[in-house]
Amino acid sequence: MITALDIGGTHVTAARVDVESASVEPESRFRLQLRPDGSRTELLACILGAAAAAGSDVDRCGVAVPGPFDYENGVCTIRGVGKLEALYGVDLRRELATALRLADAASVRFLNDAEAFLLGEWWAGAARGHRRAVGITLGTGLGSAFLADGRIVDDGPSVPPEGSLHVVPFRGAPVEDVISRRGLLARYGAGDAGLDVEHVASRARDGDGRAGEAFDHVSRALGEFLIPWLTAFAPSCVIVGGSIARAWDLIRPNLGASLTGIGSLELLAAAENLDDAPLLGAAWFAS
Repeated sequence: MITALDIGGTHVTAARVDVESASVEPESRFRLQLRPDGSRTELLACILGAAAAAGSDVDRCGVAVPGPFDYENGVCTIRGVGKLEALYGVDLRRELATALRLADAASVRFLNDAEAFLLGEWWAGAARGHRRAVGITLGTGLGSAFLADGRIVDDGPSVPPEGSLHVVPFRGAPVEDVISRRGLLARYGAGDAGLDVEHVASRARDGDGRAGEAFDHVSRALGEFLIPWLTAFAPSCVIVGGSIARAWDLIRPNLGASLTGIGSLELLAAAENLDDAPLLGAAWFAS
């Protein structure tokens, strides 16, 4: 058994993963909210508490966490992004090894959350059996990962710097201005502070033309943005996750139409394990 954590800007989820069956133990799943502006003590208490609650009788731990982060050394370097900044400089590897009573701190391994998502879907989800795959996460931001023969590809001419599409401009501006939660809500023109993606999706399904157009705009833009990278990398599958993927019925038609010219592409699908893919990928990486 391996303890896996998925640390986001607003939550931490922990669970035990059975590597033999490539599955999350449902009874072990534990999720806590994180305040992006929380103190170091508050954030650490949540992360370590979730890890311990999932179960400490393990000998390895895999952690999916967004960047910027020193993944090799397990030290948080998040700064200037408005989330989890109080953890800057914290040695999360040492903290987790202590909390889980692991004899060797090196048995705690870290990887980018989008990479964990794709590895999870390749190991136990929609990308099974594909040698070359691309994972896209749509939510607060735009996450991406590229995989070939079970390994993450994060350099070379066919992928963006460090495999991160969010650093690539789109139409002369930051791509996340258009392809993200805030991009979708801005296109819809949401004036209600309580309105979120799921509300716009519900309105689109109920026939709200403006809501439907917002999803059409984001999905067409995503297709346009991905075409040169998919042409260069030549994946046989593209798997989409993140909170916006819950509205896959509204994303798939225009995105699929945009990508018809990608000759290598056999499968365009939403994640099979929308919530658990990062946990599964982190566990696989740690194993």
